[in-house]
Amino acid sequence: MAKIALVQVQPRLGDKAHNIELVEKSICSTDAEVLAFSEMFLTGYTLRDRYQELAEGMDGPSVRKLDALAKKHGRWLIVGMPELDPDRSGIIYNSALVLSPDSEPETYRKMVLANFGPFEEDVYFARGDRMPIFETPVGRMGIEICFDIFFPEITKLYALEGADIVLCISASPSVTREYFEKLLPARAIENTIFIAYANLVGTEQNMTFWGGNQLIGPRGTHKAGGKPFIEGIVKAEVDLSELEVARQFRPTIRETRRDLMEKLGDYAETDNHQQH
Repeated sequence: MAKIALVQVQPRLGDKAHNIELVEKSICSTDAEVLAFSEMFLTGYTLRDRYQELAEGMDGPSVRKLDALAKKHGRWLIVGMPELDPDRSGIIYNSALVLSPDSEPETYRKMVLANFGPFEEDVYFARGDRMPIFETPVGRMGIEICFDIFFPEITKLYALEGADIVLCISASPSVTREYFEKLLPARAIENTIFIAYANLVGTEQNMTFWGGNQLIGPRGTHKAGGKPFIEGIVKAEVDLSELEVARQFRPTIRETRRDLMEKLGDYAETDNHQQH
């Protein structure tokens, strides 16, 4: 069985060199084949106008350094970062950088941006529209970023596309802890997949992030978890044989109403036309 390490370590705001060092230290402290870091781990989350200054494309210096670490140590790394669009000047995404021992860097871009309370991501980021699935040692992995987990259709689509595990990297402050603790097992149960969670920890400006990194099994069981608000690494084995058992007990993928999923798509299309 392969292992995943969910790294619950506080990055330094705006200090990419320091945060890359934290990635390297984490690699050296675990034998897990896959390491996941929080949303915006490369730069820290509460950057506001500095996102534009610190964002990088796939050929950026920080991306190259992280890619070199992945290849040197033979690990998969998932690291949150602000990503420059290579084709549209000035456009950036809230992205998860995905690095592997033998492939070029790729990203998942956050699809649903948080714009309420203290969050104003629409001001800084464009919305992603791709849902790649990555063939990792811990299974076929889909990725979500924080607020994405609130939208069950995203996780459902990953499951229908054959994902074994969905990793949610996050910058969830303590006031939203209760929601995530309820949603994570729900997404696992309703899709009979593993759910992994890697959240920011520590304080940035006026926001305190609760950590709470954890792995949830496909029947909603809590496989591993870290202590809230305390730095550390949550390491867990992912036993893919559990998927078959879970799907025998609750065949939610087999019984998914594809016609209703199509209606959801039709509704979204109609709504977009009305807004324009």
